[in-house]
Amino acid sequence: MVPARGPKKSQVNNQNYKGHGLSKGKEREQGAPIRFKTALMNTLMDVLRHRPGWVEVKDEGAWDFYWCDVSWLRENFDHTYMDEHVRISHFRNHYELTRKNYMVKNLKRFRKQLEREAGKLEAAKCDFFPKTFELPSEYHLFVEEFRKNPGITWIMKPVARSQGKGIFLFRRLKDIMDWRKDTRNSDDQKDDIPVENYVAQRYIENPYLIGGEMAVSAPALLLHGYQSVSQQALTSSLPRAQPDTRREGTHGKRSVLQSPTPSHCSPLLSLPRWLLEVNASPSLTASSQEDYELKTCLLEDTLHVVDMEARLTGREKRVGGFDLMWNDGPVSREEGPPDLSGTGNFVTNTHLGCVNDRKKQLRQLFCSLQVQKKASN
Repeated sequence: MVPARGPKKSQVNNQNYKGHGLSKGKEREQGAPIRFKTALMNTLMDVLRHRPGWVEVKDEGAWDFYWCDVSWLRENFDHTYMDEHVRISHFRNHYELTRKNYMVKNLKRFRKQLEREAGKLEAAKCDFFPKTFELPSEYHLFVEEFRKNPGITWIMKPVARSQGKGIFLFRRLKDIMDWRKDTRNSDDQKDDIPVENYVAQRYIENPYLIGGEMAVSAPALLLHGYQSVSQQALTSSLPRAQPDTRREGTHGKRSVLQSPTPSHCSPLLSLPRWLLEVNASPSLTASSQEDYELKTCLLEDTLHVVDMEARLTGREKRVGGFDLMWNDGPVSREEGPPDLSGTGNFVTNTHLGCVNDRKKQLRQLFCSLQVQKKASN
C-alpha cells in the first residue's frame, strides 16, 4: 500500500488549500521551537507539553507536528499542503489496515503474492492471523469451513465499529441466522436495509491464561514515515498494553496503543502475537499510575524516533524501547548487512521480552550523538 501524497506547492495558493509548516522558500532553523497541535487531553498532551523546545499551537495556527484524529485526516488531508519536515500521526488510507475486513483482504492478498513469488513454503509462514470470512459476501465459504470443524468457537465483529460494540461469540450456524434476522427486523430498521458487514473469525483456542483468566498484552509497532520506497518499522521491547483479564469463554476488548505514514506520517500500530485487528484511534488515557507511566514512556520514545529535533543519524538500531526491525529490508542484530541466504544465523534485531533500561539506553545514545557532532565540527 502506498499512501497518497499531499498537494503540490503549486496548489498552495488555491483558496481551497491550507498550508502548514514554514513560509514558502524558508527552511526551519536548527533549534527553532517545534509547534505542535492535538485535541487529545490525556497522556499525549502531558508528554507534548513537557517536551523541551516544543510549543503548543491552538485553533488555526501553523504547526510542525499534529497528532490528529482520523476525522480531521479524512476532511483535510487532500486540501492541506505540508512542508517536508511536517509530521502527522496517521496515513491517508489507514483504513486498509484498521477496517477489519480490509485488513484481512490485504493479508490474504499478501499471502497469495508470497506463494506466487516465493513458493508455498514461504507463504505458509504468513500464518499469524486466524481463519476469517467477511459476511454476508463470503457466507457460503464460511459455512463450508464451519462444517469442517464442528464445535469450535467463532467470533463475529462489525467491520466498522469499535470499543467492542456488536461483538458476540457463537458455536452454531443457527446463531448467525438469528442474528441476521434480528438485525434486519429490529424496530429501528426496515427489511430493505442491507445487513451490516461483519467478519466471522475463528476464536483463538487455548489462550494464555493467568489464574484461569485470559490475559492480553500487545507490543507496539511504529511505522516511521518513508521517503521514496524507504520505510522503517520499529517494534518496542516494552509491553505496551496493560493486561486485560477476562474469564475463559467470554470475549473482552483490550486497550492497545497505536497510531500511523507518507513521509509526513508516523504511525503506532498494535501487533499482538495473533494479528486480530489494528486500532486507528487507540486509547491514550491512563487507567492507573502504572498505565500512565507505560504510555508516557511509549509516547516519549515515539517522539524520539520521529525526531523532529533532527538529532538522530537514521542508522540507530535501538531508540529507548524501540528496536529497528525493517529498513528497506529486515534488520539484523549484528553489525553489517544481514545474511538472508539461509546458510547463516540471521538474528532479527528485536529485544521483545528482554529487560531494557530505556533511560540508560537513551542517555548513552544522545551522549554518543553529541560526541559525534562535536567531532564532526
